[in-house]
Amino acid sequence: MILAIDIGNTHTVLGIFKNRTLVAESRIPTSTIRTDDELWITLKPALDSASAGRGSITGSVISSVVPNVTPLFEMMVSKYLSLHSLIISATLDTGMPVKYEDPKAVGADRICNAVAAFAKYGGPCIAVDFGTATTFDVVSKKGEYLGGVIAPGVETSAIDLQRRAALLPKVELQFPDKVIGTNTTASMQSGILYGAVDAMEGMIRRLKATLGDPATVVATGGFSKLIASKSKLIDHVEPTLVLEGAVMIYERLKKV
Repeated sequence: MILAIDIGNTHTVLGIFKNRTLVAESRIPTSTIRTDDELWITLKPALDSASAGRGSITGSVISSVVPNVTPLFEMMVSKYLSLHSLIISATLDTGMPVKYEDPKAVGADRICNAVAAFAKYGGPCIAVDFGTATTFDVVSKKGEYLGGVIAPGVETSAIDLQRRAALLPKVELQFPDKVIGTNTTASMQSGILYGAVDAMEGMIRRLKATLGDPATVVATGGFSKLIASKSKLIDHVEPTLVLEGAVMIYERLKKV
């Protein structure tokens, strides 16, 4: 069994994989992470649900975009599982050539998304991650990481709108009954969510036109299912794409 950890700006997801199948998962707000001991308390129920004792976990891999939190997970894994964690970066031999000007500047989550999307669906493909930021990562037909796009995330846009406009309330992020809102909440929901759908579809069309070949679109991240429900341009929804990519990279480097 392999422990895969996706440390994001908003949430951290811990997944336990057996033969590339996710058998247990735990999600916590990244902002609440304090000590390695608290992390173990969070992970223990996931281990129990997978019927996995400490000795059952034979490997650990971490994808992180929050550098100051990463060492806590490394310490937790070392202390309680007696394992050294592989830290994902674009400079590793991931099996995917990175065409970014500075490969070190590519987020680990973006590399994991690209590797997993290409492995599962081939290329060209576009991995869209609806997280704190909405990222579009483009992989060529040959399996090369070409780069992508970084845009404000759905929740990030909503929070910023509410914060900057004194009379606008905080709203639940769900699609309203109709596009034309007849109250402030519905109007905001329509603007935030249908706006996100239209922005995503516009970017996908631009990226496909640039590639010149039909591309498979794979969505992941916290809002992927919600956005995909209103779009015909998303071909597949893979909620755990980062974790899957991390495990694939781990297996490649460790030759599992």
